[in-house]
Amino acid sequence: MRFSRLGILSIILLTALVGANCSFYNQVLARKDLVDGGKAYKDRKFQEAEELFRSAIARDPQGQSKEGKAAQLFLARTLHSEYIGKREDSAKAEDAIKEYKRVLAEDVKDQSSFNAVANLLENLNRDDEWLKWVTERANNEQVPPEQRAEALTKLTAKKYSCANEITDTEAVKKTVKGKDGKDMFQFSKPEDPQALETLKGCVQEGTELINKAEKLDTNSDAVWSYKANMLVQQMRAAEMEGNAQQKEALKAEAEKAKERFTELSKIRKEKEQAIEDEKKAKEAEAANKK
Repeated sequence: MRFSRLGILSIILLTALVGANCSFYNQVLARKDLVDGGKAYKDRKFQEAEELFRSAIARDPQGQSKEGKAAQLFLARTLHSEYIGKREDSAKAEDAIKEYKRVLAEDVKDQSSFNAVANLLENLNRDDEWLKWVTERANNEQVPPEQRAEALTKLTAKKYSCANEITDTEAVKKTVKGKDGKDMFQFSKPEDPQALETLKGCVQEGTELINKAEKLDTNSDAVWSYKANMLVQQMRAAEMEGNAQQKEALKAEAEKAKERFTELSKIRKEKEQAIEDEKKAKEAEAANKK
């Protein structure tokens, strides 16, 4: 009996050792696949890159290792690039969406993957799915506030387009001389009463969305850009209905929003430039050491 127990223990230890070695070996091979796949992707050999990333995933299908997680993301991006190069191949877009969603299932904060899915759904003209996808993101409290604000801004952009398609037409927008003798736009009601109601609905919904976005991320230049845009649409709707006082009040608000956008945009660009300068400095330093 003692020998039997010892034998069983030896088998268990040997199995664990072999398993550990296999796991390490697979990890090494997956890492090699990632490196080779990255080079192929950089050289725009997307089919080769796809095969290598799929090989890496096969070594860790559950994405438990960092190599497995990276392979899922790189595969999604490769499939996305293949679709961009051949738009009629919608199957590649479908596969890319599937892989991006796998990435998001592990890391809900991966904003680039969320945006990629939204972009693909839009390119595939799947408007209802796009709306559901972005709305769910906007309402997901597990997502950081600034990312929810970005989703709300995307939704606002649709409402802005809806409003602008009505107000930015020759039928309602005319150039006239202002009191100072300068050209200015004058807006009148569309002939179709339903068009005015559609405009008002889009303006109201867009304004509500962007106000929610502002509360979540008050320092986003994109949020303030669309806040200014929606105020301009409100201003046009007020003018169409003959409400001069409201028009002027909204005009003043729109100007303040534009100023805030300009200020935040400048700050963002300066930060991006500083990061880029630091990156170039490090690359130059590394090159000099060779």
